Amino acid sequence: MTLGRTVGLAIAGLMILVGGVWFGQGNGWIGGSSMTDEDFWAYAGALTAGLGVALAIVVVQNARRKDG
Repeated sequence: MTLGRTVGLAIAGLMILVGGVWFGQGNGWIGGSSMTDEDFWAYAGALTAGLGVALAIVVVQNARRKDG
């Protein structure tokens, strides 16, 4: 695995994790924050997690093209 692929997948994983936390807080599933029950954080979390998934797909597809 190349450094670029590793970094890309690490960033994608972090985006998915952070987006999931934001989404949970925005929907009130995770309490104890000023972000709890705020619609903005639910939308921001969904968008961030979705972009993380898209980044992971692009990184894996580019790696397959270079390997194949």
